[in-house]
Amino acid sequence: MNTGIRGRRRTAAVIATAGALAFSVLNAPAAQAADTGIVVSDLVINDYKPIVVGTSKVVEPPVSLFMTLPAGYSTDDSSSWDVSPFLYRGGLTNHGYNYIGLDSLTCYEHSSQSARCEGNLRIDPGPTRYDADSNSDATKWKIGVHLMLFKANGHLQAEEYESRPGTLSLRRATKLTVADATPEPVAQGKKVTVVGKLTRANWTTKKNDPYGGSRVSLQFRARNASAFRTVKKVTTNSAGVLRTTVTASTDGFYRWVYSGNTVTGTATSGQDFVDVR
Repeated sequence: MNTGIRGRRRTAAVIATAGALAFSVLNAPAAQAADTGIVVSDLVINDYKPIVVGTSKVVEPPVSLFMTLPAGYSTDDSSSWDVSPFLYRGGLTNHGYNYIGLDSLTCYEHSSQSARCEGNLRIDPGPTRYDADSNSDATKWKIGVHLMLFKANGHLQAEEYESRPGTLSLRRATKLTVADATPEPVAQGKKVTVVGKLTRANWTTKKNDPYGGSRVSLQFRARNASAFRTVKKVTTNSAGVLRTTVTASTDGFYRWVYSGNTVTGTATSGQDFVDVR
C-alpha cells in the first residue's frame, strides 16, 4: 500500500509498496467485484525487452505508467488508493509464487486525479529467497495490474486485478570468459588458437553451469578498425568450452559473442589483443 504522496502537483513523490516482492505470495484480500474506476494506460515494463536474471544479483526492471483516479479520489491522498503493476504465471489472482511484484513507484502529479508514475519491479535470486528458484521460470510471463481503493477508515472499498496484452520473457543469464588467443605474438599467416567458456545461470542450484551445444560467434576487430566482425561460428562442447583456430593476418582483438535464445540471455566476452609480426 502507498505510504503517501508528498508535495503538490508536478512534484515527484515515492510510493513505497508493502510486501510486493518478486515471486512472493500476494498477501492481498480476495478481489472484489466492484470496479475501482482507476484507469491505467501506457504501461511499459523493461522497455518491452526480456528480463535477464543471474544467480545472486537483484534485478529491478523499470516500470512506467499513466493513471487516472475516479471522482472523489485525489493523488494528494495516496492512502486512499493503490496501483501495482506485476508479472505473473497461471491465474490472474491465484498465482502464488509465480509472481513478480512491485518494489516502489514514483509519481509525478499531472492533475488532482492523474499522475505519471515510474518505478521498478524486483527479482532477488539469492539462495535465501523463493525468487527465480526454478529453471522453469525462464519463460514468458503475463502482465497484470492490481488496483485498490480504500475508505476513510482504511478499510478496503474496492479491488480488482486487470490483465494486460502481451508478455515479457524471463531469461537465465549467461557468461563468457575472456577470449584467450595464443600464441602471442604470432607470425603473419600462422594459426591462432582461441579458447573460451560459456556458462548459464542455474536458478535451482544458484550456480553457473557449463552451457554445452550452443553456437557462439568469434569476432575480430583490427587495431585501427571501429567495429568487430564475425569470423567464425563455434559450438560449445558438453563442458561449455569453446576452441577454434584462425589465420593471423593483422594486429587486432578477438572476442566471443553469444546471441541468446528464448530462455537464455546474451553475453559478450572480454577482448584479447594479438600482435601479428
